[in-house]
Amino acid sequence: MDTMRERFITTASHLLDDDPRLAVVLAEISRDGFDRAERTHPDRVINVGIREQLLIGAGAGLALTGMRPIIHTFAPFLVERPFEQVKLDFGHQGVSGVLVSAGGSYDWPAAGITHMAPGDVALMDTLDGWTVQVPGHPDEAETLLREAAAGEGRVYLRLSLQQNERARPVGAGSGSTPVREGSQGVVIAVGPMLDNVLAATDGLDVTVLYATTVRPFDAAGLRRAVGARETADAVIVEPYLSGTSTGVVNDALADVPHRVLGLGVGRAELRRYGQMDEQIAAHGLDPRGLRERIGGFLNS
Repeated sequence: MDTMRERFITTASHLLDDDPRLAVVLAEISRDGFDRAERTHPDRVINVGIREQLLIGAGAGLALTGMRPIIHTFAPFLVERPFEQVKLDFGHQGVSGVLVSAGGSYDWPAAGITHMAPGDVALMDTLDGWTVQVPGHPDEAETLLREAAAGEGRVYLRLSLQQNERARPVGAGSGSTPVREGSQGVVIAVGPMLDNVLAATDGLDVTVLYATTVRPFDAAGLRRAVGARETADAVIVEPYLSGTSTGVVNDALADVPHRVLGLGVGRAELRRYGQMDEQIAAHGLDPRGLRERIGGFLNS
C-alpha cells in the first residue's frame, strides 16, 4: 500500500494537468516527487526553498490572483512556524486555499520534536473558517484532496504515515459514520486511529463512530449515536494533542447530562524517540493503552 503522502503527490500532479486554476507551492519537502509536474507546469509548481513564511505568503498571493493554491510541507513547518502568515495572509485577506501537511504527531521520531506537530489542529481551531480533514487511508486522502482542490473554501488536510487497513466512505456530507453499534457509550475514532480503536473496543458494548472531517465537527452525528438516552458517555480518540476536540464534543451534548474523555498525544515531550509504534504506545494510543483507558472510563 502506498502512503498518504505518496498518494497526495500522485493525485496533485494529475490535478495540475486537469485544472489550470491549481498551483502547488512547496518548501523543499516532497520536491523530488513533483519533478515531472514541475517540468510540465513550471509556472504552477513553485518551490520557495526552506522559507515557510514565504511558502504561506506566496500561496495566499496566488489565491489573490484567483488561483487555487495547494501548499505542502511537514506539519510543524506548515502550521506552527508560519502561523501568523496563515492567520493574516489567508484569514485577514479573506482568501482560500488547501494546506496539506505530512509527518503529523509522531511519523518520524528520529527527527525529534522539531518535526512533530501534535498541536496543529488545536492551533487551527483558533482561526475562523477552516475545514480540517484527517484521513485514515490513502484512498480517503485522495478523495478529500480532490474535493478540496475543486472547492472554494479553506481546507487543512492532515496526512500521516499511520493509516488504517482499509478505506471508509468519506467526502462532502458524509459526517461521522457508525462502524459498530452499542449501548454503553460512544467512541469517536479520528482518521488513522480507527483500527486501534476497533481492536481496543472489541467485546465492549459501545458505538464506534469514524470521523475524518473534524472541523466543522459533526455534532448531529454524535447526537444521533447517543439517541434517546438520558445520559451519555463519549470518548474521542485523536492522533494529535489530547483534548483538542473535547470542547466541541461537550457542545454537541449540551442538552444531555454527559461525560467526555479526550484521548490523544500527551503534552510531555518524549525525548527517547524510538519508532512510530513506540511513540503511539507511549502516548497510550495502541490497542492495549486505549482499552485500559476507555474501559476504565466507561466502568467508573
